[in-house]
Amino acid sequence: MNFSNSLINWYLQNKRDLPWRKTQNPYHIWLSEIMLQQTRVAQGMPYYEAFTEAFPVIHDLAEASEEKVLKLWQGLGYYSRARNLHATAKYISKELQGNFPDTYKELLKLKGVGEYTAAAIASISFNEDVAVVDGNVFRVLARYFGVESDIAQSKTKKEFQELANSLLPKGKAALFNQAVMEFGAMQCVPKNPDCNVCPLNESCFALQRKRVEALPVKSKKVKIKDRYFNYLIVTDVNGNFLVEKRTSKGIWHNLYQFPLVETEKEIPITEVKNKIAEKYKGATSVFFEGASVIHKLSHQHLNIRFFQVQLHTEVKNAIEPEALLKLPVPIVLHNFIIANLSTVF
Repeated sequence: MNFSNSLINWYLQNKRDLPWRKTQNPYHIWLSEIMLQQTRVAQGMPYYEAFTEAFPVIHDLAEASEEKVLKLWQGLGYYSRARNLHATAKYISKELQGNFPDTYKELLKLKGVGEYTAAAIASISFNEDVAVVDGNVFRVLARYFGVESDIAQSKTKKEFQELANSLLPKGKAALFNQAVMEFGAMQCVPKNPDCNVCPLNESCFALQRKRVEALPVKSKKVKIKDRYFNYLIVTDVNGNFLVEKRTSKGIWHNLYQFPLVETEKEIPITEVKNKIAEKYKGATSVFFEGASVIHKLSHQHLNIRFFQVQLHTEVKNAIEPEALLKLPVPIVLHNFIIANLSTVF
């Protein structure tokens, strides 16, 4: 059986109707690929539509403020993607006169564009014969061809890249790459794939040897760090809010938040209130019952509590409630604002 032809035939019959599949415009392909990194299509689709509506061409994205870009990205996570997207848009708009690099090697030089994204743009927009390799491709190739190499090791990427390139039908890179990605996303899924309806089931190594759930091999496990955030919802005598910008490197860089008291472990509520009393003399504070959440990120679990703090004086830099809604904030704070502070808007 011809693996590549079977995959392409399956794709032509089963592919999803997605807007970025109706164009070869590198701007749109780039947007979609950046947004779909570690993100499901269903989650990424509204963001893609919002960005292409707000920024029809790359010059529009380049000229936008970072706050507007981050606000539109709000909730999609991995915010460094948005910052890199904005920086690259500025570079292409100003330095390259709006023209995308048209080769894999040149695309790799763009900020935020790795090997997978460069290969996707090069093949789909410019029909360059270079194969994509991502999590879906690892899974499909490892299962079908019985590749037992540990995908957590960097040297394994080269092995899969060479295999994928060898399978690439010359002149059909765009079709093959989209086919293998779609096959991994819809048919050869990580858990409990329906192998009975798979067009490759008669020659699949993993299925024949009952190793579907064991492949691909990945040994490295992510170490999760627990962090403890106590957010202070501080309002002044006029009902305006105190906010601050996260300027340090790490999660949520350049997003806004309420004043934060971070601790190494969960401390008693009374102790947080003591810290509030030290920070804001004469303020009254109340713990938001029922608003505590655990917000899970890829490498961190954030244990979050909220405290309402009322100041009895006017604060010069406090912002009005309507302005709070316009700022880019972490989605966990956006959800808290909508659920608990909507009465003040």
